Amino acid sequence: MNGASAWTGAAVAAVTAGYALVSRRLSTTAVSGPMVFAGFGVAIGPVGLGLIDLEHDAGPLLTLVEAALTLVLLTDAMSVRRRDLRVGGFLPGRLLGIGLPLTIGAGWLLAWPLLPGLTVWELALVGTILAPTDAALGRTAVSSPRVPPLVGSGLNVESGLNDGMALPFFLLFLAALPGTHASEEGVAGVFWRALVVSTVLGLAVGGFGGWLLSWSRGRGWVSGTCRQVFVLALAAGSYTLAVVVDGSGFIAAWVAGFAFGVSQRRSRAAEPVDEGADTAQLAEQLAEFLASLSFLVFGAVLLGPALEHLDRRIVTYAVLSLTVVRMLPVAVSLIGSRLALPTVGYIGWFGPRGLASVVFGLLVVEEHVPGVRLIGRVVAVTVGLSILLHGMSAVFLANRYGAWHRRAAAARPHLREGAPEGNSGTR
Repeated sequence: MNGASAWTGAAVAAVTAGYALVSRRLSTTAVSGPMVFAGFGVAIGPVGLGLIDLEHDAGPLLTLVEAALTLVLLTDAMSVRRRDLRVGGFLPGRLLGIGLPLTIGAGWLLAWPLLPGLTVWELALVGTILAPTDAALGRTAVSSPRVPPLVGSGLNVESGLNDGMALPFFLLFLAALPGTHASEEGVAGVFWRALVVSTVLGLAVGGFGGWLLSWSRGRGWVSGTCRQVFVLALAAGSYTLAVVVDGSGFIAAWVAGFAFGVSQRRSRAAEPVDEGADTAQLAEQLAEFLASLSFLVFGAVLLGPALEHLDRRIVTYAVLSLTVVRMLPVAVSLIGSRLALPTVGYIGWFGPRGLASVVFGLLVVEEHVPGVRLIGRVVAVTVGLSILLHGMSAVFLANRYGAWHRRAAAARPHLREGAPEGNSGTR
């Protein structure tokens, strides 16, 4: 390790430790973790100290963010239960089944007049990259006890699933672009390897892995610590097997998470819920840590350089992406749901763009898409604005919306959103 790398490592360790020491205090303020790490990334990137540069550090940086998304996809999928989509689950069902495709389409169409110079498939990539949401950017808006469980849980489930659901669109649009690695196989080849083969591999690894763990646990052969390590091996195995066959490691990991979670819950040897939940604890904590470092990478290699080349059209698209492109599809998807207007507005606003958008954006950079510079800047500015605006507004709006909900529930006992103290909070 050379001197510059050593100083970079020391600086990253210092900011991580510093944030950890005040994390609980910051959770009640307008300063979020992604703000801290993205801001620090800008400071050490090319526009600051120049300690991190995508041109020279692309390999390790891409490995880090891909590992973060892989673990997030797997652990999110593991924790989703069928009842999340059934009991009051009309909300995530509508947001994912109607809202997500409409958001991709709206982002695609809006990019047409605002981002000239991009081809039709590059415009589609922009809409897809910025469609997934990331609840971590406005955690209080989802986890606050003031927010009705139906709304908090619905937003949480949406965030946990929509990155995986956006992946097929991303891969197919990327394959439609000439000159990319994916285009060499064509759309049909990508559909077969990335969607079909990767899904089958994910089901096999997750399902068989879950059965093996239950079998070993039933005989008392596996320790609690190694049970958690097993989940990390599951994520690595599903991802790398898909990569070996030129499929999508992300889709394989996402599907493996579903299969593993179902297998564990169905097993007769499964432990009580409170103990079984510990199985994913290490993977979830590592995913959160790597996601924080990914925001640091984002600040250094995407956001910092983008801030040097801001123009009116990019900023306009970013603002509209966080408002109209998100809120209008949400409103359409909730027609007939009998949810009150403040609830529709709250759900529409809290669709932060985060880790999935960052990783998709970096993958486009790696593929050397012709319009990569403009796409990278649009993604960077949109995610950067989301980190700032959603982070700053989460606590305030959660409190305001919670106060409205308390009054409305007292006046209308059969309010669709439910009573203030309904079910438990979100996962």
